[in-house]
Amino acid sequence: MTRFTVLVAAPRPRSSVHSAALRAAAEISLRAGVSAQPEVVDLADLGPDLLSESSAAVDGALEQVLRSDILLVASPQVHGTYTGLLKVFLDRLPELGLGHTVAVPLAVVEDLRNSHGIEEDLRVLLADLGAWVAEPGLILSADESGRPDGVVRAWADVAAPGLREAVSVAV
Repeated sequence: MTRFTVLVAAPRPRSSVHSAALRAAAEISLRAGVSAQPEVVDLADLGPDLLSESSAAVDGALEQVLRSDILLVASPQVHGTYTGLLKVFLDRLPELGLGHTVAVPLAVVEDLRNSHGIEEDLRVLLADLGAWVAEPGLILSADESGRPDGVVRAWADVAAPGLREAVSVAV
């Protein structure tokens, strides 16, 4: 059975980034033939525990991510790149800890003209951890994140063949 995790790195719980990530996950499941419902790790729920040396909640979230066959990583753009929440969390993974994982980057940006950096930064970060990173990543404007269906479907039309192939190899 395919293990699918949505990792949300927005500073507020249940944000529009969270909603957009769940919509994208549903489309990935449909297009890649994944029957399992994705589990969600919302880093905003972990809060200050992310900085503590030992936390059962953070350890559980890390284990969930490490067990994932598919990992959708969603972050809003902050200061030109992904959130510090995401960096702090992923820094706890072992080197090449995502070596068996298909990763899908999702970025929510204020201005699409400035979106190239975050998608590239997410791609490099996930690849450095050993993941096979889906191309293209999904970039949504902040205005689209509350109603992402059209953009997500258009992105999935392009990304689905590669995702299907990657998931069949990874699983």
